[in-house]
Amino acid sequence: MGIAGRMRKAVTASLVGIAVVALAACTQTADATSKLPQQVSGSLESSVSQQLDDAVTAAMKRTGASGAIVGVWAPWAGSWTLAKGTTTPKGSTKVSTSMSFRIGANTKSMTCTVLLALADSGKVALNDLAAKYLPRMVGLGSITLAQLCESTSGLGDYQPGLASQFVNNPTRQWVPMELASDGLAESATGSPGEKYAASDTGYILLGMALQAATGRSWSDLYNQYVWQPLGMKNTSLPDPATLNLPSPHVNGYATAVDAAGAPQCGTTMDETELSSSMGWTAGGVVSTLSDLKTYAQALAAGTLVSSDSSKRQWSTHPLSADAPTWEGYGMGVVTLGPMRGYSGDIPGFLTSMMSDPTSGLTVVVMLNNSTVGSSYAQLLGMQLASIASKASAKTGKAPVIALPWSQKQAEQGMASNAICPPEGVTPAPVDTSVPLPIAGN
Repeated sequence: MGIAGRMRKAVTASLVGIAVVALAACTQTADATSKLPQQVSGSLESSVSQQLDDAVTAAMKRTGASGAIVGVWAPWAGSWTLAKGTTTPKGSTKVSTSMSFRIGANTKSMTCTVLLALADSGKVALNDLAAKYLPRMVGLGSITLAQLCESTSGLGDYQPGLASQFVNNPTRQWVPMELASDGLAESATGSPGEKYAASDTGYILLGMALQAATGRSWSDLYNQYVWQPLGMKNTSLPDPATLNLPSPHVNGYATAVDAAGAPQCGTTMDETELSSSMGWTAGGVVSTLSDLKTYAQALAAGTLVSSDSSKRQWSTHPLSADAPTWEGYGMGVVTLGPMRGYSGDIPGFLTSMMSDPTSGLTVVVMLNNSTVGSSYAQLLGMQLASIASKASAKTGKAPVIALPWSQKQAEQGMASNAICPPEGVTPAPVDTSVPLPIAGN
């Protein structure tokens, strides 16, 4: 696959590299915590820490994950991080909190943050037609850049039709045009701007459009507008031909998928070597616990873009007619009551990040088996948030965080997941009277 924004001539590449360095040098460092309560030092109280540990242990058992990397930060009460298990099933290398992993669809929020930053600087406008930058792409009609970011474009999703290829042949390199074309060939989900409908196709097209608008690679764009301002030194968008994760890393696993997209229970695929091109600007980024915590807080607080752009990013649409009213989808982001963030899966990894810009409560989750899907990671994050929200304050009063779900509801949602449960794990019955969240993808 061709690298996003690859320069055609060495001289041009050199000039662009110099320009990027100059831009990075001029970019002011954003303080992710400048709008959040100050984090007290020390760990969370032992009773809360034990509940968090127990929840992660149970989640690993249900998903068949050999390893987990998790962090919870409650500014009034302390913090808690956990690296549990081994990098491979029955392996001897223990997981550490410094290890890298793939963040999947959490990449989308970074892509939309770049769009908003470019709009802030006048380089593009949110209401620009995508066809303005991709004039040879058939089928874009009146779709705007903002609608691609909000998943309200009405475009079909390329992911379901290619799922078996992604899982069973993770090292294949994909061209963005190929992914976009597959998505455009799918049935429309509605008219542009009509409603939310998950579509990775939109984020691939957005990646192509902004690359055309700026003449720059996505590694450069992410670095200038997201990673460098936040000091995220361990986050990257690997070249499509770079299949290995940066060291040290945890390995990733998934159940094989048949041509119809159905999981083949009882199989285990090693997805550690994978081309980022299957996700690119919709899911190709690699990060660490520390970097993702910093980013989640900055994203929720809106420190990377203007106040107006942050408000636009967090102005949401319902995920579906059946979704709880406290859940919505913005520009590459999901709101869950007061919590803001996203969740994602890519073959081998489940991740979730969420932060409350008022209380500062922040949760980051990674499990190294992606079989059950991103909604599981989101539910685990919600469960951990519920537990931590009740932590006692070290000084003064603890904030009142109105989470519209309980620890038990989130736990039930995970326990009821019936996608290839590991041996010895029996799915729990679903209580249909309790509304459970729908992960935005």
